[in-house]
Amino acid sequence: MGEGPIDVGLGRDPLLRQGEAVYIAPRWLPGAHAQTIWPALFSCPAAAVSPLPWVRERWDTPDGDFVDVDRIFVEKRGVAPLVVLFHGLEGSSRSHYAQAVAHACMRAGWNVAVPHFRGCSGEPNRASRAYHSGDWQEIDWILRRFCATHGGALHSIGVSLGGNALLRWAEESGHAATSVVHSLASVSAPIDLAAGAEAISRGFNRWVYTRMFLRTLKPKAISMVHRYPGLADASAIAAAQDLRAFDNAFTAPVHGFRDADDYWRRASAKPHMARIRVPTLLINARNDPFLPANALPKAGEITPGVWMEQPEQGGHAGFARGVPPGVLDWLPRRILHFFAHGL
Repeated sequence: MGEGPIDVGLGRDPLLRQGEAVYIAPRWLPGAHAQTIWPALFSCPAAAVSPLPWVRERWDTPDGDFVDVDRIFVEKRGVAPLVVLFHGLEGSSRSHYAQAVAHACMRAGWNVAVPHFRGCSGEPNRASRAYHSGDWQEIDWILRRFCATHGGALHSIGVSLGGNALLRWAEESGHAATSVVHSLASVSAPIDLAAGAEAISRGFNRWVYTRMFLRTLKPKAISMVHRYPGLADASAIAAAQDLRAFDNAFTAPVHGFRDADDYWRRASAKPHMARIRVPTLLINARNDPFLPANALPKAGEITPGVWMEQPEQGGHAGFARGVPPGVLDWLPRRILHFFAHGL
């Protein structure tokens, strides 16, 4: 598939011992919630000395809607590799992990792009649909468009919801995925959606994370229902206090699922991991508050081409290191090392 491994200066990186899940949280950042919340609010990408030079493109979709794509083009002899990052629930190119990956790609001389799921770029989408964890057809359309227009190596990262959707695409595509991308990385993906929804709906998780997501999900869903009367029940959406109620009221009926349970069952990546044929790095911290460790895949549930790393710490898409406030360089360096060297 085109060029071979590309040296991004990480081969002898002391942070990245080949083939090991080596992330260790700093002592000043104890526990799953601190490792999730602090990096998102306070930690910085390494060498983040200036704003990222995003260039926005608007792509018209086959169904008359649009997808906004933020890109950074890096000049390099020949055609630089391209990393396409799919963000998490209510994320964007402004998310801490997207910023960290973009800075790492720029330092490595790689191009990077963040396609926004519909409704996440700051402007309501036009169609009577949103996005969801199993939206692999949207992933397919986006990646194939990048593949058709980019002459070099193409890699993709999915974080949280974007990670599950990216894995579902790899599973549904099978061998065909290898003609589109060189390799994939999934970070903190809730690959068992039912287990994840149950975990995030209890105690502290419900009070903090669920409320945070519903604060933006509900108004956008209600606005869409007002634009498209009969699409869903606006009163049920407004009354939702957890993700089960929201998915029952909006996500499932709008996207062709019977109910939340049907959506979670059909959209979860975990039951289909054996179908993946493209080289894939799967990173899930075992203390992720969004997915219990007992829901993570075991070695016998994946294929040899899937490189599974489950560090004991890291929280949900956190992985900060160094002295306070911490830097977010471990995760992008680990991923780019995998993309460049295949391990």
